[in-house]
Amino acid sequence: MTTESNPESTSPEFFAGLREAGYTRVSLGMQSAAPHVLRILDRVHTPGRPVEAAREARAAGFEHVNLDLIYGTPGERTEDLQASLDAVLASGVDHVSAYALIVEDGTALARQVRRGDVPAPDDDVLAADYELVDAMLEKAGLRWYEVSNWAASEDARCRHNLGYWLGGDWWGVGPGAHSHVGGLRWWNAKHPARYAATLAGGALPVAGHELLTTEDRHLERVMLELRLVEGLPVDALDADGLREARGAAADGLLSTTDLDAGRAVLTDRGRLLADAVVRRLVS
Repeated sequence: MTTESNPESTSPEFFAGLREAGYTRVSLGMQSAAPHVLRILDRVHTPGRPVEAAREARAAGFEHVNLDLIYGTPGERTEDLQASLDAVLASGVDHVSAYALIVEDGTALARQVRRGDVPAPDDDVLAADYELVDAMLEKAGLRWYEVSNWAASEDARCRHNLGYWLGGDWWGVGPGAHSHVGGLRWWNAKHPARYAATLAGGALPVAGHELLTTEDRHLERVMLELRLVEGLPVDALDADGLREARGAAADGLLSTTDLDAGRAVLTDRGRLLADAVVRRLVS
């Protein structure tokens, strides 16, 4: 059972309470160890707190602890990213998630980029950063099992996320939680007061829903399973998709050996261009 916490909101007593309640895994949003990067990201925690929190979690008995990183932030230097990775590895966690910065509309960072106050993320820098992340984590014994996730063992993989990526069913509890059962996806009211009032009135607090079409489910399967280290079974592709998969293998984006064995598996170069490979396979 996993939960996610802001490092500044945790303490040894907090982690002890989670363990007593039955939680077995905790994820902490670190993002970076560089103060100037955290300021750009508008994060409130102090640079050393996530690592300290990870150690407190392990001391409380958590076998599985994850730290999240974001790379490619404007102003982040290679040495900043290396220092963040060094801190992550020194913390003793068994799982790391590392995501390229995405500038979301409506955020302060998006406004800064639009005004020209800070540069937009550079694709070449993001690719170089990803290769650095992968090399340092691999050397430390954490191996990728999804394009943006690394684990020290199979047991350390996040089952919660694997449920999403493999198209499983789940029922989300709480304000804003999403659920999926048999191709029907729905989401709860976001505001806690509305969520509570709806429940108190004897109704489910569902704010909206969508029924996924066959095409939707095919797209999501290709998009998500292809990102896994085991890849995607080729029988999930239609004739056009299989032809494109062979072309992607010829271009060095998919493993030729695995394709011949019946699975579409990204190469190291393919991981850098995973979205483009997906577009080819479902076009």
